[in-house]
Amino acid sequence: MTQARAIGIDLGTTYSCIAWLNEHGQPVTLPNQEGELSTPSVVFFDEQGQTIVGTEALRNAIASPQRVVQHAKRHMGDGAKFWKINDYRYSAEQISSLVLKKLLDAAQEQIGEIRQAVITVPAQFNDAQREATLQAGRLAGLDRIEMINEPVAAALCHVLGNDGLVFTTLAETQQILVFDLGGGTLDLAVVRYSPDEVSVVASDGDLELGGLDWTRVLTDLAAEHFIEAFEADPREHPESLQYLYLEAEQAKRSLSVRNRAAVTVRHQNRLRTWQIERAEFEVRSRPLLDRCQQVVQRILKENRLGWARIDTVLTTGGASRMPMVRALLAQLSGRTLNTTLSPDQSIAHGAALYAGMLQDDPRATRRKYAGGQSERPQPVLKNVSGRALGILVRQEETGQRVPHYLIPANSPLPASATSVYGTVVQNQRKVHVWIVESGAGSDRAPTVLGDCRISGLPADLPEGTEIEVTLSYDHQARVH
Repeated sequence: MTQARAIGIDLGTTYSCIAWLNEHGQPVTLPNQEGELSTPSVVFFDEQGQTIVGTEALRNAIASPQRVVQHAKRHMGDGAKFWKINDYRYSAEQISSLVLKKLLDAAQEQIGEIRQAVITVPAQFNDAQREATLQAGRLAGLDRIEMINEPVAAALCHVLGNDGLVFTTLAETQQILVFDLGGGTLDLAVVRYSPDEVSVVASDGDLELGGLDWTRVLTDLAAEHFIEAFEADPREHPESLQYLYLEAEQAKRSLSVRNRAAVTVRHQNRLRTWQIERAEFEVRSRPLLDRCQQVVQRILKENRLGWARIDTVLTTGGASRMPMVRALLAQLSGRTLNTTLSPDQSIAHGAALYAGMLQDDPRATRRKYAGGQSERPQPVLKNVSGRALGILVRQEETGQRVPHYLIPANSPLPASATSVYGTVVQNQRKVHVWIVESGAGSDRAPTVLGDCRISGLPADLPEGTEIEVTLSYDHQARVH
């Protein structure tokens, strides 16, 4: 990247944020036109087709929920998902591009034209989801886009975000577990760092687990109270549900600092408020906490790591503020958590720092040490693939197609691997190869990315004729 400004964007499921490296090489969040540091990832379409993005769109959702799109990130790369509004169909990429444009328009008013940026993605995003993110950036007007996995961005913010002062205490290599629980996804990464290198050891996550799922728990709790009182379910009416969801979201935030919070339900000309106890909320959220625990335990087990080899547990993401989440991590790790990162801005800050590294920007590549008495080069970032990449092969015993992975999950990037297979029958004239990815963890089901059909093979080839297959990931975990 060769632009003068290093820009990082956290394109989130529920909130998004943009940051840049200022003249001193420090990551700084750029507020939107309303002065907010985080922008709700919500788009409202009025009857004339004009769009409103952010907090105002969220308010309009109560009166006209059918004209609002939220949580589009959970559908990135899903070619079958569209929102139909005003006789137009909008994909997740198009919705996300409108959120990005909102951020970029406000940022450009403050620092000038922006044509290139680093956008963060969950470590478990597959190739289609990453391509959808790039497409959203292009639709928003960006000419060149790099991507970085969200927990890696958080790690860079931790390592570099305090003007390098963290390195004055690093006498040897340390290893951290980054726990990033955002609005829609859970991302984990084990990162080894020293003054010379930041290496991602492993990554894992859950693309269907985030703060919005805890909000739904509170939504259900309040709805059940209303049903008990009035024998009517507010979740069955879009306007009542949207009002209740916003109330539950606010209550969730309150319950991170208080033992009880009020949730008001409005439905069928009735308005009633209930007090939700934190203890009740935590009991109902136990299945979500269990899923968090499973991912934490899996990343350690699959990579043969024990807690003794983790020096720091670093939390980020807005949902990581919840006391039940922090208590779980403290219990699992047996140590005090590092909660110094801003849950809402650290991902964008880390992306901006990465943008500076890609530019070889001297403001980002040289940092002050020992109170400014000396300087040394910024460390090199080494990343890994969050997913395994392979093809489907025919199992001799059953005849069924099963995945065979050429590149294991958590392989250093870029990565390339070649394997030799054989034709199934004599005189086979064509080959059909299905390319698949799988998330980290041996129990993950594969996702089909696409297929390759080769026809016109020479006649009379014997059974078992060798066919060489090469698959590659680039530095952004894109498939080639």
